[in-house]
Amino acid sequence: MQLANYSGQITLPPPLEPTIADIFVANRQQLRRVAQKIVHTADIADEVVQDAYLKLVEGASVLEIQKPLGYCCQVVRNVAFDYHRRQSVEVSCRTYCDDLEIVGPQVCETPERVAVSRQALEAIERVLKALPQRTRQAFELSRLGGLTQREIGVRLGCSATLVNFMIKDVDQVLEGCRYLVGGD
Repeated sequence: MQLANYSGQITLPPPLEPTIADIFVANRQQLRRVAQKIVHTADIADEVVQDAYLKLVEGASVLEIQKPLGYCCQVVRNVAFDYHRRQSVEVSCRTYCDDLEIVGPQVCETPERVAVSRQALEAIERVLKALPQRTRQAFELSRLGGLTQREIGVRLGCSATLVNFMIKDVDQVLEGCRYLVGGD
């Protein structure tokens, strides 16, 4: 658009400065490399760059940025470090069982929780000791030893069907202790 000033000369408006979004898009590959150095994978680096772009676009209208490319790099670095830190915390709070099930974050044990857990174990131990020895053995070999019912039957000199009934009997008796360990 041309403007005429009071002396009759035609002047052009000053060129529009690129927005922070324009600068970000123009330097996307460089910003992606910055993110990838921190998070170590291309896919996650792409997510980081996308998150950083959204943060910049949301907050860009209220800021007057002196060095826009430096600002973009810093935002990408911060988002990448946040992602890396979050991943580290999540990994350190998970425990994997032998069968690769996620157990979940470890619970902070207070002295009261430890005492309650000990009392529950003592009560369960008393219940198990009250059972006939062969029944208790069948249960322990199944649940703690990981043996099959057939293997237990061979060890105890009885049928696999009887082992199955003994284990069910113990399960029913222990059902009464479920309230001690936070069950229904």
